[in-house]
Amino acid sequence: MNNVMQARSQSLSTMFRRSAERHGARVAVICGDTVLSYIDLDDLADKLVRGLLGQGIAKGDRIAVLARNSHGFVALRIAVARLGAVLVPVNFMLAADEARYILDHSGARLLFVDTSTIDLGHAARPSGVEQIYGLPSEHRLAPDTIPSWETLFVDGGPVEEQVASTDLLQIIYTSGTESRPKGAMLTHDAVLWQYQSCIVGCEWHRDAVVLHALPLFHCAQLDAIFGPAIQVGAVNVITATPSPENLIPLLATNRINSFFAPPTVWISLLRSPLFDQHDLSHLRQGYYGASIMPVEILRELRSRLPQLRLWNLYGQTEIAPVATILLPDEQETHAGSAGRAVLHVSSRVVDEAMNDVAVGKIGEIVHRSPQLMQGYWKDAERTAAAFEGGWFHSGDLATIDGEGYLTIVDRMKDMIKTGGENVSSREVEEAIYMHSGVAEVAVIGLPDDRWIEIVAAVIVPRAHGALDGAEVIAHCRERLSSFKVPKRIVFVDALPKNASGKILKRDLRSLI
Repeated sequence: MNNVMQARSQSLSTMFRRSAERHGARVAVICGDTVLSYIDLDDLADKLVRGLLGQGIAKGDRIAVLARNSHGFVALRIAVARLGAVLVPVNFMLAADEARYILDHSGARLLFVDTSTIDLGHAARPSGVEQIYGLPSEHRLAPDTIPSWETLFVDGGPVEEQVASTDLLQIIYTSGTESRPKGAMLTHDAVLWQYQSCIVGCEWHRDAVVLHALPLFHCAQLDAIFGPAIQVGAVNVITATPSPENLIPLLATNRINSFFAPPTVWISLLRSPLFDQHDLSHLRQGYYGASIMPVEILRELRSRLPQLRLWNLYGQTEIAPVATILLPDEQETHAGSAGRAVLHVSSRVVDEAMNDVAVGKIGEIVHRSPQLMQGYWKDAERTAAAFEGGWFHSGDLATIDGEGYLTIVDRMKDMIKTGGENVSSREVEEAIYMHSGVAEVAVIGLPDDRWIEIVAAVIVPRAHGALDGAEVIAHCRERLSSFKVPKRIVFVDALPKNASGKILKRDLRSLI
């Protein structure tokens, strides 16, 4: 790196170094009994960098982390960026074969685990992973059967980095429906452009006290919430358990004013008996994503937390991840919408010939943005397909109105085609949520000899045995066209979800 480039450098690491210089002794992270100031976290990252350099880790090497949320996770994240290495976060809910594929495909040299994931790490370890290190977790030290991350700590002065903004920062593997996941390659500048979009669109500020409960291996929590919060100097409370029994006391005792969760987690908070037993009046900024907030749940949140302002964040891993935002004053006027493109994104809704669709017509969302990935790791064919025509193809179906507001109809793979008609699973879900006896619902298409596919609803009732299928079907007939009414209703105790709280529709078929 020449002198001019070095003087102009902007990486995720230099962003955090500047936050440490500005905010100093201010609390950066609280995790269990661990409290770190911005200076403490910066020093911790430097200690790790020196140790990793001593292990022969070089710029561009991949370092994987298979662990739950902790202060160790975020310190490692900063250290890897400072070194110029590439972080590969791995979903701890994967089977060993699935995790092994990611570790092997990415070419990870080191793997970091914690007490809860050490067995999975050993089972998934390919031959290319040279060493496994243990991170501390929220309430536990690092596992003692492998080298602790502390064995890497080396004291010294600030580490001088040689990282360019266009260097690769992370490879995040998307779950998708393909036989193998895709590794989205995101550079430092892509992620930092996205931080600016979020800071402006989500009104992040220094006085925010943020609870991070969804997994940091997912780009939504890591880069839509944690990264922007760190850049503005917020206080960050980190936990690994997104259950109501854990979250509600943390929200209350830490006087959390900013919180992100998918609708499923917000619903679980509303349904918990702890909700009315704690003072949540300080919770002012609420963010949701992964799916649209059902209108009935939105109204309930408005009623029970009147001080709460809500933002809907829509996007995907490949755009680092936020592409559009629905603002607080738009939640009711544009209920069900994903909002409009953020500061550094241009979005269109197009037909198969890449022509803009008419207002109200369904098409695929495509994006242009400096936030976009470089491509898929070791996958030129799928990279070319994703960027065909010079726009990134999201795979999401939507309509767009005259003001640029997007309304997601479905993933292309989730659109139900029954009797020659297209049915949006989300539209049917919204209708079912209007029934007071429904706690959660997911709608899918099932193969059928006559109709090709039928609409099926999998429902978690608020009270066991309080609903029957005929009642739900009658409710839907009052609100939906006849071809959209579910032909099959199944009641379950819980819906299958991933670690981010997103409903796993691909797993629903095993319940039917």
